[in-house]
Amino acid sequence: MATKGVISQFISEKSIELGFDAFGFSKADFLAEDAPRLEEWLSKNRHGQMTYMENHFDKRLDPRKLVNGTKSVVTVFQNYYPEFIQAEGLPKISKYAYGKDYHKVIKKKLQKLLDDLQQFGNIQGRAFTDSAPVLERSWAQKSGIGWVGKNGMLINKNLGSFYFIGILLLDIELEYDPPFATDHCGTCTRCIDACPTNAILPNKEINGSQCISYFTIELKEAALTTDKKWDDWIFGCDVCQDVCPWNRFSIISNEPAFAPKKEILNTTVDEWQAMTEDAFALLSQASPIKRAKLEGMKRNVTFIKK
Repeated sequence: MATKGVISQFISEKSIELGFDAFGFSKADFLAEDAPRLEEWLSKNRHGQMTYMENHFDKRLDPRKLVNGTKSVVTVFQNYYPEFIQAEGLPKISKYAYGKDYHKVIKKKLQKLLDDLQQFGNIQGRAFTDSAPVLERSWAQKSGIGWVGKNGMLINKNLGSFYFIGILLLDIELEYDPPFATDHCGTCTRCIDACPTNAILPNKEINGSQCISYFTIELKEAALTTDKKWDDWIFGCDVCQDVCPWNRFSIISNEPAFAPKKEILNTTVDEWQAMTEDAFALLSQASPIKRAKLEGMKRNVTFIKK
């Protein structure tokens, strides 16, 4: 087996080759600082009806319990900032959903990385992209990529926050990066002030049950009784990122899979309301919006037009 320095360098080079914009390595360990925060967040019911957040508490805090034999966590950052955004007046969709489903795109790249590592021996690992009980943002910070902002997003000083995070757990040791130790949000409260539903609380606590993304994607009720205003969002929300000063550094993604699908950008209220299941299947093919289903999208359009 090659030295951990050689393998770390190989992973770095391959990460660049695969198009990842940032990456870092950290020792797989128990996330001691996250444990009390997660426990308190759940006890306050900040997760609303996202009951899956209550599951696998120990595994969320320790990847060694998620995948036996894990010794290292490789964290990658992939830009999705689009070349084009929606015109004013259209029902709003979060920028991360303009293109193809990131779960498959990022996981495929990480699997390719794991396959390439086999030249060094029988290296075992598993790749995740928002698809398992893993605290991705905590690992990104521990890997030196950035800090968690007041809006709960992972922010990189040079790249901003319009990024997907991918995780690769490995059963080998690597040369580890120092954690990102500083916070560069300062006294800025733009994200807190701009949130339409007041979901961003002090001390970087997010009330997930009041977030527009929760209402438009996670909440499966047939009718909505909330009195909150959504600022015309029907799938996800970008308000806290759009106002973040660090996103003035955002650059257009070089990943073709995340290029905006024109039909998603340009669909009007009337078109959403008249859409058939067949038309939605075509529109949402390989897209994150499939998760909300046509029934959910029509419900959301109806709500913003009240």
